[in-house]
Amino acid sequence: MNAVSAAKAAPAPPTTAARRRRLGVPAALVPVLSVCALLLVWQVVSARFFPPVLFPTPVMVGKALVGEILSGRLLTDSVVSLRRIFAGFVLGCTIGAGLGLLMGSVRLARRTLDPFIQFGRFVPSISLLSPALIWFGIGEGSKLFLITYTTTFIVLLNTLGAVLSVPRNKIRAAQSLGATRWQLFRLVMLPASLHGIFTGMRVGMGLSFTTVVAAEMIAADTGLGYLILNSRLWFQTDVVFVGIITLGTLGYLADKTFQALIHRLAGRYAPTH
Repeated sequence: MNAVSAAKAAPAPPTTAARRRRLGVPAALVPVLSVCALLLVWQVVSARFFPPVLFPTPVMVGKALVGEILSGRLLTDSVVSLRRIFAGFVLGCTIGAGLGLLMGSVRLARRTLDPFIQFGRFVPSISLLSPALIWFGIGEGSKLFLITYTTTFIVLLNTLGAVLSVPRNKIRAAQSLGATRWQLFRLVMLPASLHGIFTGMRVGMGLSFTTVVAAEMIAADTGLGYLILNSRLWFQTDVVFVGIITLGTLGYLADKTFQALIHRLAGRYAPTH
């Protein structure tokens, strides 16, 4: 038997799904089991090695979570933070994607704006908190500015990279068929860049959550960031964990929702799986 026949006769290695079926664990239960394992380790470690005020157990955090939900404070703070995140995220994505497409398509715009982009992307938004408070006050304006600033650069850079990485053969083929500059942008460059644009948006969404929490910890009287800071001042560590878990859960759900929307609306050009 030659090597080719032996290779064909050899059984294919089992896939991950096949190994899970062999172990009797449905794929949908794997994340649930991993979370349960983490909670068990958390319970043992916090109960045996730390005082509750420093590291509360999952049971304590669960009770605090129920209390915050029943009081209505958690829902109010979550809605306020999500509203701020959504407003800044949409505005930042609009500015970043627009400038990225412009710079990627027009060489003069890229050369003109590049120094400002390269400078601004290295300035963290939290360093602009004091100027934002001076310019916009402690209201919604300062938080919107910080989230927009954070989101703009990551979306812009991903959009610019996506436009510049469009295969030249596609552009030449469209030009040889007589495509105008607008048709070239609309039918070739934009569809080929959508995957990179949406990737930048997903990263920008995570940064938006980070920025709004930092802003709410310093200049707000509502929001999840304020909830975490205020609870820390009163040594309510279990409520601090409630705020952290709520943030992570909302971010996870927002990312999954965004992926589903992109897959439904633009899956042909920007597959998410």
